[in-house]
Amino acid sequence: MRKLFRKKSIESILSSHENLSENHQLHRNLTVTDLTAFGIAAVIGAGIFSTIGKACFSGGPGVVFLFVFTAIASGFTAMCYAEFASRIPVSGSAYTYAYVSFGEVFAWVIGWALIMEYSIGNIAVAISWSEYFLSLLRNLGLFVPDWLTIDYGSAQRAFEQNLTTTYASAWTTAPMIGNLRIIFNLPATIINILITIVVYIGIKESKTLSNLMVLLKVIVILLVICIGFFFVDGANWNPFMPNGFSGVMASVSSVFFAYIGFDAISTTAEECRNPKRDLPRGMFYSLAICTVLYILLALVLTGMITYTSLDVGDPWAFVFNERGLNWIGGVVSISAIVAMTSVLLVFQMGQPRIWMSMSRDGLMPNKFSEIHPTYKTPSFATIVTGFVVAIPLFFFDYNFIIDFTSISTLFAFVLVCAGTLLLPKAEKDSTKFSLPWIPARIVMPIGCAGLLLWGCTFGSYHFSELFHLLPEDKEFKLFGVNIFSYADENVRKISLVIFYLILIGMTVLSVLKNYTLIPVLGLLSCLYLLTSMNIHNWIYFLIWMLIGLIIYLGYSQKRSKLYR
Repeated sequence: MRKLFRKKSIESILSSHENLSENHQLHRNLTVTDLTAFGIAAVIGAGIFSTIGKACFSGGPGVVFLFVFTAIASGFTAMCYAEFASRIPVSGSAYTYAYVSFGEVFAWVIGWALIMEYSIGNIAVAISWSEYFLSLLRNLGLFVPDWLTIDYGSAQRAFEQNLTTTYASAWTTAPMIGNLRIIFNLPATIINILITIVVYIGIKESKTLSNLMVLLKVIVILLVICIGFFFVDGANWNPFMPNGFSGVMASVSSVFFAYIGFDAISTTAEECRNPKRDLPRGMFYSLAICTVLYILLALVLTGMITYTSLDVGDPWAFVFNERGLNWIGGVVSISAIVAMTSVLLVFQMGQPRIWMSMSRDGLMPNKFSEIHPTYKTPSFATIVTGFVVAIPLFFFDYNFIIDFTSISTLFAFVLVCAGTLLLPKAEKDSTKFSLPWIPARIVMPIGCAGLLLWGCTFGSYHFSELFHLLPEDKEFKLFGVNIFSYADENVRKISLVIFYLILIGMTVLSVLKNYTLIPVLGLLSCLYLLTSMNIHNWIYFLIWMLIGLIIYLGYSQKRSKLYR
């Protein structure tokens, strides 16, 4: 059992990195400006152009509170990432940090979970990219056959449900090879191939393209905010939270998906000129800029039109078309295409570097740590990432991917925050970031008492209601087979009970061990966001984790360099 929790020391990681031959090292090209641009590139994408509409539809104008809360949780987490990045300036991100804090099995689990954030998350972005691209083509009078615009599963379900949509049309018009219909998302597949080529060629080319795209989309976003401001009707903000606090929290997957990406900056540590100083700055700057833009956009969007009309895939094009400003809708569509291309670029960069780090530790085949002699990129891992994104595009739909990605990222954030508490205290160094020391033993007892009181009075459920579960009323289907019945509200109640128990436990530990406050708040904030996940999120996440553990125990454990 002890072998599962063997750890790597910070000193051994830094020593191993310094001893890498030139053929196994990456080029150091990135400045703090480049890192900030990468962060903005990753965060402002599908969330701001697509999922923001669904979030506003569920929570109304009050969804801005969820953007603020999520930004705070992400900010606490970013500070924990920054602490790790300044101490361990190598590729690997949360995977490497977990190896130091918790041990090998947790490192593997995090590395496995990050596949969902970067690779699987890119599937959702590619699907959104395709929708905007197809919309732009239609506005230009160009049309792509329906069977080249959607995944196989969505088309089949639409046909079986007798829907009169593009999805159902794709099923009936698709060419066939034997009994198999040819249905796939061609634009999403093509953009994935092109991005993979750019990332394969090199970090310098990637950062140049990323910086240009970030500049363009920020200019368009500011234009949208300024023009939209003149069409805001204050009556659309009343009521501000039409579905209450529970309605706001119902959008947690969509809103958190909008923030996924700032942590991808930490995967480029080996390509930074001054990682100890610039990585933390890049994360903070990009997160702050994106939060301000998200809040302004949510206010303008819900002010221009009633929130009940925003359950659409392209909300910005929709609201401006409703106002008769079709040309703005076209500009937004082009900007969305550019924005999501930049997200694809950053995520496609992050995944190969995670695999490269795992391969260096022996947890994945040596081929994954292979560095291209000319381009100085993890070449094989980059190609595999392209396939990992491309193949599921044929089968998975957008909503499934968002839920799948959000829960895995929150799980990684929880472990990074918790891992920060286990780091030994470091000497003050003005050349790198250090978490400010705020004694949690003073703040946490007061905060814990306040949260418990709030839960008794204003929470979604009174405490007495948390222990009264509802009759099971829905079915959970796994690959079309009914596994069991459930009530989503029961999952929420059970999650809240677990959260309050952890809250009390962390308060006690904060007093006994004199923890610093920021990692504790980051841990609890991310755990609270997890309480809003439904049964589908948890079941698919646990299945994914089980598959990962089977691979670790069957292959990676005995090939680990620590084991040998």
